[in-house]
Amino acid sequence: MFENKVVVITGAGSGIGRALAVQFAEVGARLALSDINAAGLEETLTQLAPGADARAYLLDVSARDAVFAHADEVLRDFGAVHYVINNAGATVVGSVANTGIDEYEWQLNINLYGVLYGTKAFLPMLLRQAEGCIVNISSIFGLFAYPCQSAYNMSKFAVRGLTECLWQELRGTGVRAVCVHPGGIRTNIERAGRRVKLAGELEGIFADKAHKLLVTPPEQCATDIIVGLRKGKKRILTGHLSRTTFWLVRLLPNAYPAILRWLG
Repeated sequence: MFENKVVVITGAGSGIGRALAVQFAEVGARLALSDINAAGLEETLTQLAPGADARAYLLDVSARDAVFAHADEVLRDFGAVHYVINNAGATVVGSVANTGIDEYEWQLNINLYGVLYGTKAFLPMLLRQAEGCIVNISSIFGLFAYPCQSAYNMSKFAVRGLTECLWQELRGTGVRAVCVHPGGIRTNIERAGRRVKLAGELEGIFADKAHKLLVTPPEQCATDIIVGLRKGKKRILTGHLSRTTFWLVRLLPNAYPAILRWLG
């Protein structure tokens, strides 16, 4: 299914992106890997299977022109694109009262607009060839709200909404869209993120609680994503508490915050 297919992965310098790169290389995919961290990208390349066909690109997904230029560059270098995995992301921890507008913009530019730019940049070429798949990484925080994560919640709920629209709009085109909801994946997103400038005791409490949920290895998440793609799933749940919270918020949409406090 993936042999000789061109797979584009943003945020490939660490975490889920790196694990995906390694596993796609093992099944014979050709890889266009990008990240804002050049050192992380180079480390990812060293972990790929010998002889893997992979190229690294330095990319800030929050820069619209850079993402569209990246799509043109990948098409030039590989001749086609089959899977686009919009994975790059970061987080900012802060209550609504303490989060500045500039901090919301920083978060949304990466997690929301980065995914939108990647989708818009690559979708036309997928539609032209009537083949391909856009994989957007949301989160379990795209399923339910969590205190001091309003900016992250906004971005991941929006990614979910964008992808579910694509489910319907792409019917019959040969192109599909997949929404992934990782839960509790042990990555460096906390180090890549930040706390708001006005952070206080509340931010510390909920940052510590959120950090304790990060227990699932990114390699397991990558495996679940690839298995889900093979099975043709539209939504992929992976990682600690992902399935539990998916059903919790559907069965108890108004009461789930109280149960989440108990789980935390």
